[in-house]
Amino acid sequence: MRLLRCLLPLLLLLGLASGTSPATAVPAPGASTDPSASNSATPPMGWSSWSALREGGDLTQDGIKAQARVMHDELRRYGYRYINIDAGWSDHLDAYGRAAWNTTRFPDGIPALAAYLHRMGLKFGIYLTPGVPIEAYQKNLPVYGTPYHMQDIADPTQPGNTHNDSYRIDFDKPGAQEYIQGYADLFASWGVDYIKMDFVGPGGGLVPADNRPEMTAWHRAIATTGRPMHLELSNSLSIADVATWQATSNGWRTGGDIECYCGVNGSSTPLTSWQRMSARFDQVAAWQPYGGPGAFNDYDSIEVGNGSDGGLTPDERQTQLSLWSLAASPLLLGTDLTRLDAADLKLLTNRAVIAVDQDAVDASRVSRSATAQVFAKTEPDGEVVLGLFNTGSTAQTVSVGADAAGLPASSSYRLDNLWTHEVTRSSGATVAASVPSHGVALLRVRPWGTGPAAGRPQTGLTVTAPATVETGQQATVTADFTNWGTTAATGVRVSLPVPKGWKAAAASPASFASVPPGATVRVTFRVTAPASGTQLFPTARLEATARFRWYTKPGAQGAGSTTGHTSVLLHAPVQAPFRTFASTPEPADFSQVGPALGIRAAGSDVYGSKNQYGALYLPGAEHDGSTTTVRVTWQRYQSSGAKTGIMVRNDITGADGSPGFVTVGVSAKKGYFMQWDANGDGRLDSGTAANGSGVGKPVLPSWIRLVRSGTTYTGYYSTDNVSWTRLSTADVPSAATAQDVGVFGTAANPGYPSEDDFADFTTTATS
Repeated sequence: MRLLRCLLPLLLLLGLASGTSPATAVPAPGASTDPSASNSATPPMGWSSWSALREGGDLTQDGIKAQARVMHDELRRYGYRYINIDAGWSDHLDAYGRAAWNTTRFPDGIPALAAYLHRMGLKFGIYLTPGVPIEAYQKNLPVYGTPYHMQDIADPTQPGNTHNDSYRIDFDKPGAQEYIQGYADLFASWGVDYIKMDFVGPGGGLVPADNRPEMTAWHRAIATTGRPMHLELSNSLSIADVATWQATSNGWRTGGDIECYCGVNGSSTPLTSWQRMSARFDQVAAWQPYGGPGAFNDYDSIEVGNGSDGGLTPDERQTQLSLWSLAASPLLLGTDLTRLDAADLKLLTNRAVIAVDQDAVDASRVSRSATAQVFAKTEPDGEVVLGLFNTGSTAQTVSVGADAAGLPASSSYRLDNLWTHEVTRSSGATVAASVPSHGVALLRVRPWGTGPAAGRPQTGLTVTAPATVETGQQATVTADFTNWGTTAATGVRVSLPVPKGWKAAAASPASFASVPPGATVRVTFRVTAPASGTQLFPTARLEATARFRWYTKPGAQGAGSTTGHTSVLLHAPVQAPFRTFASTPEPADFSQVGPALGIRAAGSDVYGSKNQYGALYLPGAEHDGSTTTVRVTWQRYQSSGAKTGIMVRNDITGADGSPGFVTVGVSAKKGYFMQWDANGDGRLDSGTAANGSGVGKPVLPSWIRLVRSGTTYTGYYSTDNVSWTRLSTADVPSAATAQDVGVFGTAANPGYPSEDDFADFTTTATS
């Protein structure tokens, strides 16, 4: 199939594939003569506007040029080339029903922008969706260069794409192929090098659609232009139709968007989350057989480049780059290149990792457990690239049998760690590494060659600690040093430096004369957290180091070290009179620093039969005449259904049925809400946002207020603590004379907590 796909453009150009005369279209001026561009022999590398810019104010010709200059100066020499504009570049149609650029955003025009990028040695990509635009159909615009019109080629009874914003093109009708050809010729004349075709079906989206005939038409049209243009399909393409995608395109998105859309106040940051990124493990495993040179599995944008604003920890950033590279996926950066983080830049420019991606070989999943996965691929020269992934919440050893990894039999192996650039020697039974939570060991492996050198032994240091530690409290931290090498590690010394304000002392021997091959030794430390905190939920990184020596030959030794780390969530305990409660299946965390209150809780939702929340409350403080106010200062969430605000209930700890139930608050994505229990069954069943939609434009910080008069409650919100908007008034006859009142949070996303921060909680009962 791939051979046919690569030959088809040439056959079409010669007029052999369809029995027609050779194409008459003249190649666009400036058409690329780079032979590698014509069939996308390696996964494309570059940048896409959607994650960081989306359709915001920086999606302009000056904004794109600014991104391009950084790519030219910092990334181009490593292989990054494409500057791709996603949705938002077009705001109207031309006279022939084709997308035209927004002249306010791009006053000099798209062709001028493409030429600017080409002069910098970069390539230009553009965005489109299939089908005949509904406006073009309604106006019955002509098809360029033909006597036909849009109503001659469109089927208005069928959606033109899975976004349902166009009509399906009927390619049995004359003029249909010509419409696509006119589009392709237009893009070629602009100097387009890459086309992202979004909402292609069968696949994901809002509605079912079938764009297979249209992708065939686009493939033919691109070949006819004579200009090499990479065609990328999006998103969540049907794996059952992969043969069509292979035959008609250069790549396809295997899943939905990697962006979490969980920024507050309209921000695009954080760009993604561990949940979104880690969902790709199964996609990589499922799609592995179908990617390769000329047609690649696409796992969406790389959200590495802007430090923590990307939404991933440093370990998770290495994991994303490692998984994408093992999978030979396009490496298209979604971050804002004008804000490149120095540490992230080092990750993005690691030539050894880039080479793993550019070999165009898709890795297979060879091992999987609840907390670890191993992917492997064999290079043409016989070397094996391994990704040992820790998907669990604590550091651990991840290992795989040499035979399962596809390694030839050997008594020992050379391991090149592609992130640390260390070369070590391991025994021949397994390949193993100490891997931090959500981290990876990316290794290039081959049999150890002959020679007198013993080789540095493969070692690891696995550091574990409690997930959370309260201020002023002690915790036990362990560091396990393991030798997987073929020679002993001697003079092993393990230390645990700690951040400022922390204290650590070894509670067991920390030095060992010799650790033989296959052995593990443990050092235990007693760690004391700072006595107080200034933030609600700061994270401390605890990194241990093991220094050791080994005999390189009789009478001669080498020296080396290995490190391991873990992260601990520090929180200050909640003070009386506040109490805490959680009904979530996962543990919740609570913190108080002065007037600031914090809740980290997961849970599925708080509405109807779902009552999974974390609450920080005052028992029995709600009564007739109460006015309760709180400032919601921040919400960090991973699901748009996350909610936070004020909760009133006869018994907040009676999550499964306590009546008198009222909530008022904000969802940073969806808006403000008030919900209540109208029938006394202990479930929220009525409200301003019964379906979770919310009202108003959410802004943080926001002030939330709940006023009680008898058993009647009125909810309000304010964005300035001066002007208040009433949400609703509700009678709740089941309310007790005295009720619990406090703040709550639910992530609407089991297993992945949101964080809700508050300040200035007041209720008239405590004044």
